[in-house]
Amino acid sequence: MIVRKLSDVQGTEKHIHSNGWDSVRMLLRDDKMGFSFHITTIHAKAELHMHYKNHLESVYCVSGKGEIESKIDGKVYPIEAGTMYALNLHDPHILRAFGEPMIMACVFNPPVTGAEVHDETGAYPALAD
Repeated sequence: MIVRKLSDVQGTEKHIHSNGWDSVRMLLRDDKMGFSFHITTIHAKAELHMHYKNHLESVYCVSGKGEIESKIDGKVYPIEAGTMYALNLHDPHILRAFGEPMIMACVFNPPVTGAEVHDETGAYPALAD
């Protein structure tokens, strides 16, 4: 059984800071669960262009308000506490936080190692097994 507290992982090498977001990676590839689990903060007024070409992602908004825009069809969906979205088609998208940070619980498949940040296309790199 794996049991971790958010407060024990914050501020460690598993707490990644990047432009417009930071992510506490609580469950990673080395945990051998087949997915990774992160608590990610999207900073207030951030606009993030992302495209997880190598990963599927599901996200649940714990707090904050914003929106997600599909780069495929231009549709915009509101995000607030209680909203879930899943990027089941490796959907290129824009995630925007409004006047306060958005706290998001994220699941990635395949799992990440923990040090990933977005490349110039908005993706995390593919990893060889």
